[in-house]
Amino acid sequence: MYRKTFVEVNIDHLKDNVSNIIKKYNNYKYYIAMVKSNAYGHGLYIVNDLIDSGINYFAVSSLEEAIEIRKYNKDIPVLCVEPIEIDSVDAAIKNNITLTIISYDYLKRLINKNKSSMKVHIKIDTGMNRLGISDKDEFNKVVSLISKNSNIYLEGLFTHFAAPGINDIYFDSQLNNFKDITSDIDLNKIPIVHLSSSFILLAHPKIEFANGVRFGTILYGYDISPHKLSNSPKDILRKIRNNYLIKKYNISKTYDNVSIKLTPALKVKTNIIQIKRIKAGDKVGYGMLYTAKQDEVIATTPIGFDDGIGINHIGRYVVINNKKYPVIGEISMCMMSILIDDSIKVGDEVTIMGDGITLGMISRLNNTSIHNTLVNIGKNLPRVYIKNNKKDCIIEYNMEVIK
Repeated sequence: MYRKTFVEVNIDHLKDNVSNIIKKYNNYKYYIAMVKSNAYGHGLYIVNDLIDSGINYFAVSSLEEAIEIRKYNKDIPVLCVEPIEIDSVDAAIKNNITLTIISYDYLKRLINKNKSSMKVHIKIDTGMNRLGISDKDEFNKVVSLISKNSNIYLEGLFTHFAAPGINDIYFDSQLNNFKDITSDIDLNKIPIVHLSSSFILLAHPKIEFANGVRFGTILYGYDISPHKLSNSPKDILRKIRNNYLIKKYNISKTYDNVSIKLTPALKVKTNIIQIKRIKAGDKVGYGMLYTAKQDEVIATTPIGFDDGIGINHIGRYVVINNKKYPVIGEISMCMMSILIDDSIKVGDEVTIMGDGITLGMISRLNNTSIHNTLVNIGKNLPRVYIKNNKKDCIIEYNMEVIK
């Protein structure tokens, strides 16, 4: 690394998360790890460790991501959940990538273009209205056409839920749509049926005919399960509202007291590159938004909004030597200022996320979702991997591996 600003990924935590998930939800045959967006920012270097922990299938969004996995593992099944361009299907087949069928027209074009053996999953649109087959007749036509082509192996069916289904009817509605669209076939004869995402896995009983489960967020250590409401006045009103909605719409059973041990694996770190002493009344940063109230000591770090940490500095702090220090002044593209004390010296490590600074806190600062923050923070930074409590390797943003 040329500058000491990096993303630290703890592989031990990832492996523990997978083990804890499989131990708690042990009635599935296929555990499908969502590793799109560079494994939610953790890097695809982790795939073999996830396999060692029990993952037996991967899912990505693009062919580029699927082929990236092949740099690390040639054999593990990989599903591309979005349709691959017809003129790129040869590359997918060459790399043993499972294709997603989203329509009868797409399947016909696929067959006309390629006669090689291919493995496919059918994406069923049950109400999200994004991708997939939403019509029963079209689904039957797709299944029939696949059955007439010996080079196509129908390995799986899946859908994606648009809403949590806790106090709304959409989960039940989508599940019923799935059952209706597939009602003319025997689901038990389909090798893999996978519907659940991380939240659905945590919040709902197992779908009886599903033998596969996809999860991303919880794999990386973020507990998004619904938590039991307290007896505060606001929560009592929420309980009354929720019970009313459940009865009104006959909403199926959900869980609100899930207990699962998950540990975030990702931290973002930098270091102090300069320390300055400023006087009362001095300004700091663009727009001179910060004014020193007294003589102060400030530090500059080589990290900024280009590294995905956002621009909002109000209420933000960092951790240096196990102590919190406030961020001051507007965050620049590549630098950030911190109000420190005399115990801090040039070169000290600074934690931007981790060590008590949570993904949720960073997301709230930037008024965005945890998923948006997770896939953007440190996107172009090197990744330092920790395994067995020691540094395993460094991967630069250009994918150069440094042991």
